Amino acid sequence: MSYAISTLWHERARFFPGVLAVAFSALLIALQCGLLLGLFSITSIPIDESDADIWVAHPEVPSVDLGRPIPEAWASYLAMPEVVRVEPYMEGFGYWDKPTGGMELCLVIGSRLGPGAMGPVRQLTAEHRALLAQPGAIVVDEAEMGRLGISKVGDYTEIVGKQVRVVGTVRGLRSLAGPYVFCSLETARSILRPPPDQTTFLLVRCRSKEDIPTVVERLKKYDRKLMAMAAEDFSVRSRWHWLTKTKAGIALGLAAILGLMVGAVVTYQTLRSATVASLKEYAVLRALGIPRRHVIGLVVGQSFWVGLAGIAISIPLIHSLAIVGNIGAKVLLPWWLWTAAISITMTVAMLSGLLALRTLRHVEPVTLLR
Repeated sequence: MSYAISTLWHERARFFPGVLAVAFSALLIALQCGLLLGLFSITSIPIDESDADIWVAHPEVPSVDLGRPIPEAWASYLAMPEVVRVEPYMEGFGYWDKPTGGMELCLVIGSRLGPGAMGPVRQLTAEHRALLAQPGAIVVDEAEMGRLGISKVGDYTEIVGKQVRVVGTVRGLRSLAGPYVFCSLETARSILRPPPDQTTFLLVRCRSKEDIPTVVERLKKYDRKLMAMAAEDFSVRSRWHWLTKTKAGIALGLAAILGLMVGAVVTYQTLRSATVASLKEYAVLRALGIPRRHVIGLVVGQSFWVGLAGIAISIPLIHSLAIVGNIGAKVLLPWWLWTAAISITMTVAMLSGLLALRTLRHVEPVTLLR
């Protein structure tokens, strides 16, 4: 290993393109996958930013934004010792009439606002909740105001013919589909006009997190009527639906694979060229009695250190670009994504080194006499 590091250092100009290729591969894999995760985390914001433990819905609901009406009376199925609170949650799409002209599809979300309510997103402050108690009051993300054709808090508009007034704004809750419109349960009912005694979801709070699987399992006997899922599971279900529906995941995945392939080819060519250029040196080692397996170990060691150096360069670049990217698009980099990106990149670097070993098959001391 020490000899491999020494050769890399003294021949750094020769191996530097390979290091950059490895860094580029790791960078593209991490950022593309992080962007994909960030993009689809937007679709589950109503779940992730609320305090419900379990979501009860129509059994054919694939995503949180595609809820279907269910009877509020289904709350009777939740009369269990483990359940401490059940509340309705209204959600549905509607057309927003822009004051500037035209319409925009929006997602109306209505929940209870009192102390301990599970439905409101965490960004809604106590002041927001007090203002939303007024009939027709709504809150939107400030980044969506231009999209909705409004300029300030206090503006009036209509959603599906119902007049509403913007009483506040939040940050960081932009939507992938229509902009989120947060309001009280009563305002949502007046806008969406659901059938009597119907809601979109039932939110459930358990006595402890350990009770969640028990409650969900008990509700499976009504699976022909309703679907009960832990909040985390419903969040994953919503993201997966958008991932497979829009095919954006396939596009970003192919881009990451393309970057990996480019990095692999460049790394292989770099290591192969370096190996070919060093054939006389390897022949000298053979003439000195160094076993072939040690020469092979030298090339594999060079591949390892090239991969490690490339990853070391890519890590700060990934962090920096992710921070810059979060200004315009959310980039998530969980620990398992880091592990996967580093593992895949190192595997490609090592495989490139093993492929470069083909040039060593005929290295013998006689090479020095040519």
